[in-house]
Amino acid sequence: MEGLNPNTALHTLLQSGDPLLVLAPMQDVTDLPFWQLLTRYGGADLCVTEYFRVHPDSRLDPGILASITKNPTGRPVVAQMMGNDIPSLVRAARELEQHPVAAIDLNLGCPVPVVYRKCAGGGLLRDPERVDAILGALREAVTIPFTVKTRIGFDDPSVFEQMLPIYARHSLDLLTVHGRTVKEMYRSEVHYEYIARAVAAMPCPVVANGNVSSVHSAEEVLNLTGARGLMIGRAAIRNPWIFQQIRQHRRDEPIYQPTGREVLEYIQALYEAVCDPEVRETSQVQKMKKYLTYISDGVEPTGQFQHSIRRVITRADFFRICGEYLDHDSPIPHVPLRMATAVGVGAGDNSPVEG
Repeated sequence: MEGLNPNTALHTLLQSGDPLLVLAPMQDVTDLPFWQLLTRYGGADLCVTEYFRVHPDSRLDPGILASITKNPTGRPVVAQMMGNDIPSLVRAARELEQHPVAAIDLNLGCPVPVVYRKCAGGGLLRDPERVDAILGALREAVTIPFTVKTRIGFDDPSVFEQMLPIYARHSLDLLTVHGRTVKEMYRSEVHYEYIARAVAAMPCPVVANGNVSSVHSAEEVLNLTGARGLMIGRAAIRNPWIFQQIRQHRRDEPIYQPTGREVLEYIQALYEAVCDPEVRETSQVQKMKKYLTYISDGVEPTGQFQHSIRRVITRADFFRICGEYLDHDSPIPHVPLRMATAVGVGAGDNSPVEG
């Protein structure tokens, strides 16, 4: 649904009969160039910005703000904030409301240690009373839809039963639940039963997040949780066709299956989109390795492709290796061949972290 009025876009999407498909916020990944590229492959119904870091001295990050003001997707945008200072969060939310955003979102799920140690992101789940106060202040201040992205606890999911009534009483317009604790990062299996509990308990729609890696896992997660939609992050890096494929599956249409050469063309387009030509070549290649961590999961099962990519330092060698594995017309499978690659990553490596 392109061209929706930002003020009513979220509710319009939620009134449709199809699951809401959301592109997850990933720091240093889901920026303006990546969004623009992803729309070539079908794109999500809704995009969420990288998080705006909010504190007493903060100003809206101009690079992240550009993904709102220059939004190239034609799809609605949710502006995500992260912080713990109530006056600062209220100020930032009111500033963001002046831009064409479909909702203001509060991040209660980021698992990066440097974030949670400052009692922001997922770190706030250790302090339910503070979360209650923040949500109350933001709900009073925000005049457009207000949403939250959370995990099921900090180190113990039992706190989720305490958090759900807090979320419920603040008239959220949407709750996105990543079915792991903060301390589990991306290592464990996703606890979908907790997302199902949120669906049952919340008066607002709930979106499921965590390990939605293919058309078939998307259908399984929807069936397991009863969620109103799905938030997809890493799988959209590996397979930018995933949103289109999910829609095709639900319409009983043939599911598009790209060839190796089409994936190679995607990698080439990704390089051109996200690598600054003013930056030295070795840094460009290093940046691309972050994306290839996920793309390689769909290419071959041994890990040799990823191993070879990790060792290159020039653009020529990077594309030579990609060509060796992808310059063919055989189809690339929908399901990742090596899920282990994407499990257990987080801060401190080249992997994107969802906001």
